[in-house]
Amino acid sequence: MDLEGYMERARSGPCFVCAFLGGEAGYDHHLVHEDDEHVAFLDRWPTLPGKVLVAPKAHVEHVVRDLDEAAYVRIMLFVRQVTRAVERVFDSERTYLYSLGSQEGNSHLHWHIAALPPGIPYEEQQFHVLMTENGVLDVPPGEMADVAARLRAALKA
Repeated sequence: MDLEGYMERARSGPCFVCAFLGGEAGYDHHLVHEDDEHVAFLDRWPTLPGKVLVAPKAHVEHVVRDLDEAAYVRIMLFVRQVTRAVERVFDSERTYLYSLGSQEGNSHLHWHIAALPPGIPYEEQQFHVLMTENGVLDVPPGEMADVAARLRAALKA
């Protein structure tokens, strides 16, 4: 992963979620699940196996200010549904759920779902294991497609 290139693209390129949903070249991801309002897809540069991003399809930037209570509950239930599938597919000691982004880049509201495998030393857990600066997994496209298919199957179960 070219971290500097990624940061430049996040700050000057189109919204990555909107570009993905619009089918723009270079913004492809492996789709995991969607409904009328939300989408779940695999992280292109995962720091943990099966890391999934969840976002509203509408370009929303603030988790509290831009969502009324009903919309907030709907997206959190969607996050929960996808998280349960991630936990069925990947053995996890703990599952991290977090929302990042900035008005300077990646402003589209999105959640990260990351299952921490058992056996990771404590000093390498939490923020350390989530930071791309500490390395990303090199997952071939075929393997990513398989992970997405396994997650879709778990969602149907």
